[in-house]
Amino acid sequence: MRASKGGPQAGRLPTLRDAALRAAPQGEVGFCFVVPLMRNPARILIVDDVADNVEILRMRLSSLGYEVVVAEDGEQALARVRDDLPDLVLLDIMMPKIDGLEVVRRMKADTSLPFIPVILVTAKATPKDVVAGLDAGGDDYLTKPIEHGALVARVRAMLRIKALHDEVQALNKDLEAKVQAQVGELERVGRLRRFLAPQLAQAIVSAGDENILGNHRREIVAMFCDLRGFTAFSETSEPEDIMQLLAEYHGALGPLIRQYEGTLDRFTGDGMMVFFNDPLPCPDAPERATRLALEMRDAVARLGETWRKRGHRLGFGVGMAQGYATLGRIGFEDRFDYTAIGAVINLAARLCAEAEDGQVLVSGRLAAAAETVAEVEELGERQLKGMARPLVVTCLRTLKT
Repeated sequence: MRASKGGPQAGRLPTLRDAALRAAPQGEVGFCFVVPLMRNPARILIVDDVADNVEILRMRLSSLGYEVVVAEDGEQALARVRDDLPDLVLLDIMMPKIDGLEVVRRMKADTSLPFIPVILVTAKATPKDVVAGLDAGGDDYLTKPIEHGALVARVRAMLRIKALHDEVQALNKDLEAKVQAQVGELERVGRLRRFLAPQLAQAIVSAGDENILGNHRREIVAMFCDLRGFTAFSETSEPEDIMQLLAEYHGALGPLIRQYEGTLDRFTGDGMMVFFNDPLPCPDAPERATRLALEMRDAVARLGETWRKRGHRLGFGVGMAQGYATLGRIGFEDRFDYTAIGAVINLAARLCAEAEDGQVLVSGRLAAAAETVAEVEELGERQLKGMARPLVVTCLRTLKT
């Protein structure tokens, strides 16, 4: 019985390589390849120009459950390897056109191919011939006439190596993909943090899209703070002195905002707007806001001592409120901000404007919540600018020990 002489293209079914080539971007075919795991059953390519040799090997390997494909010379062998991606090649050395040593050299040099072990089949078993075969890229060898036990043992050994190699490659690919994803995430977070609050940048990256920026309603704690006397200071000071002072001011408050995981909405010169419980949920928002406000006040007080030595007399006030707001993105395509809008924002701003140097003013439910972590003093009703009716205002004094 003679093996089919049909060429590698004759009536064949689509292969894994065909699928990879179809998926490859134009111009990148030579380098596009996804390493498949070894098949079950394994596919073995037999290469020999003697039909009887091919038939004997085919029958033995088929009886063991392997899938067998054949090639009659070196050119067919290279075509079969590229088209069928066998898991193992049994390669005769002495063949017309292209001998086995040249075939294995070309296989091993083709970077688009996965690892495919090659067992060289030779009638010569001298040390010199074996070394030449291994140097060319062969992984093992068999001598003719082929003994059945040796054939089975070497085939199974090479397929075990192939399976382990493919498994390691798959793990490496998975690890590489995870590392690339993490690097990409860090890069995205780094870019976003130049313009957005760290929590917002991280939330966008974790969500995988920007849907989190869509308008939504949520209860938040809003905080406004600014320097008392800054307008007069900026009118009489050199720009360099103003920028230095603001750098010191922001440098002292920024780490505190990050520590308590507040979302910094924006800078407006000496003013800042911070809110809690968005975009990341924060179940203890009132307590965090209270601690942050008092630590910010103390930090600016320490800065004030340095500023007074330079002839600058500036104070610091804070206003906070708790309530529902609409949050989302505003702006245009090239520049946007994420902000909160609602009565709670206006109330916090009015309380900030009312605060004297060193005061942290709060109102409503936030005052009751703040009592759990801070000493408070009720200041009575105040008519705040823009508010329809007077509100009871409370001043936060110190954190409880």
